Amino acid sequence: MPKYVALYSWTDQGAASAKDTVLRYRAAKEVVERHGGTIESILWTAGQYDLVAFVDAPDDETVAAVNLILASTGNLRSVTMRGFTEDEMDGVIAKMG
Repeated sequence: MPKYVALYSWTDQGAASAKDTVLRYRAAKEVVERHGGTIESILWTAGQYDLVAFVDAPDDETVAAVNLILASTGNLRSVTMRGFTEDEMDGVIAKMG
């Protein structure tokens, strides 16, 4: 299953309700699972981003849909990147010729 790294920033609304962040994470985890994915891990961070999540999802379209669902709550914005495992990277390199 494809892997993704998601970097999340709270909106003003999300920061104002920061005390609910763990509850929001639990709700987001359920959304991801309902769409066939899993959150491998999540970290709350200090710096440019407020959270970092490592997510497995069936495909890019699923990740896009989940990100739109989560963004529609008004609490966060995301930057999501496709990640490649060691085995997948071997396959990428093999295609280089």
